[in-house]
Amino acid sequence: MLDAALDAGHLWAVAITLIAVAACILLHYEVSLRLWQRLERSHSTLRRRFLMLAFGLFAAHIAEIWLFAVAMALLGEHPLAGELSGIGAINFLDYIYFSAASFTTVGYGDLFPTGPLRFMAGTEALMGLMLITWSASLTFLEMQRHWSSRHEN
Repeated sequence: MLDAALDAGHLWAVAITLIAVAACILLHYEVSLRLWQRLERSHSTLRRRFLMLAFGLFAAHIAEIWLFAVAMALLGEHPLAGELSGIGAINFLDYIYFSAASFTTVGYGDLFPTGPLRFMAGTEALMGLMLITWSASLTFLEMQRHWSSRHEN
């Protein structure tokens, strides 16, 4: 039983998933840090600062979705790693769509992973929840500062 769980497809799924997770966390950390530093130094209007934060975090999430989509597409090339199913031929945009549905935990169900690829999909959902919450926390902090400074004026 243990031998079946540790075949090459599963090992590749775990390895590529861990690389995607590490890349997404590092990307999100760097984007968040740079945005926050820029907000601290900014003399822009509060509206402009908030929009810079919102669009910057949105771009980070899009990049993270694409990172997972690329990882899934690469993993989908391994004959033992499983595949996306649910429609006929799968192309790269289908991987992006599935990645976005997984990352945001929407999970429409029209596409679904089979085999070891399921590990990556489940991990992406957890990662998306974590990173979206991180972004929401930063946005809350900026909004709190925005509202505090408006009440002080």
